[in-house]
Amino acid sequence: MSAPPLRVLFVTHAFPRHAGDAAGAFVLALAQALRARNVDVRVLAPAAPGLADTDVIDGVPVQRYRYAPRRWETLAYAGTMAEQVSASWRAKAALALMLWRGRRAVRSLVREWRPHLVHAHWWFPSGMQAGGHGVPMLITMHGSDVRLMQSASSRTLFQRVAGQATALFAVSSWLARQAHDAIGGRPVGTAPMPASTVLFAPPPTSDTRETDRMLFVGRLNRQKGLDDLLQAMVRARRRWMLDIVGGGPDAETLRDRARELGVADRVAWLGHLPQTELAPLYQRSAAVVIPSTDEGLGLVGVEAALCETPAVGYASGGLTDVVQDGVTGWLVPGGDIGALAHAIDGVVDRPPKARAAGATARVRALATFAPEAVGARYRDAYDAALRGHA
Repeated sequence: MSAPPLRVLFVTHAFPRHAGDAAGAFVLALAQALRARNVDVRVLAPAAPGLADTDVIDGVPVQRYRYAPRRWETLAYAGTMAEQVSASWRAKAALALMLWRGRRAVRSLVREWRPHLVHAHWWFPSGMQAGGHGVPMLITMHGSDVRLMQSASSRTLFQRVAGQATALFAVSSWLARQAHDAIGGRPVGTAPMPASTVLFAPPPTSDTRETDRMLFVGRLNRQKGLDDLLQAMVRARRRWMLDIVGGGPDAETLRDRARELGVADRVAWLGHLPQTELAPLYQRSAAVVIPSTDEGLGLVGVEAALCETPAVGYASGGLTDVVQDGVTGWLVPGGDIGALAHAIDGVVDRPPKARAAGATARVRALATFAPEAVGARYRDAYDAALRGHA
């Protein structure tokens, strides 16, 4: 007789609102990967306008908790929590309510469902809600939560939350080192999220590639570095085109910047796209460009690699876990716009070399980021946490 499944409660503020939604899609991918490891996952996430209190997304049960009046419940899913909280007292009040009511919801679900373990995604806010309920807690840090640790008060809060955790993980080795330093030497493991090897796959033929077309995918804010990429278009020797996927607080400013630099006619602004529409863009692009600094991991680089699309980016943050310079893509010093332009020109100049880098990138990505590999890693972590808790 097979063993009963391990019950794990995911606590998160980012999770797909519907099938195909990009918000927290990697958390859903992990829940699905764990099925093959005899793990039964349920998800607890905040409410938002238009979302049901209970749902099933691609086979994963989701329960959403109310935390404020409906018109206030806008903090989750859009990636704008920090901006909202810094700009509005109403958002600050909503965050306080989210922390409190989310913690109550965890307690209630632990009593009702009796999970063997609680897995918090992001130490803030989920780790603050998920600990201290009588079952082991794992925390996975994804990037934005590690960047919160810049002040002494936030590091103290992190240390307090981490003290309730049985084990700590980060999705890249760079993030793990940052968290390790902030917590004063406690071990922090590295365990990335999975990417879909079904959705993200090589193009059917090499003719799909447009050797002069680059792709940027990400939030349109300062940290993601799109302004640097627009400047690189001016400095480049070759005239290449750029597709931009995403939205954010700097969208209009960046559109104005493209016009100011004289490259607007070479840029396509595609807005937010579901992952099903994103995969063909990777498949037709010569390279994905990731000019961000202190990137938590660079999951965009992983998705591109699975499509045999090399990456060009800054050697910063967790991207160095994803891109091996000169082998699976090209990394240049952070902030060096001239070097970024030169590296992209190299992709246009040497299509066979770019294709070879993309093929190698897929092999490496499968070994590290395929659902089977990531699911096995987290199942081992759960088993170790339960042994340690016992």
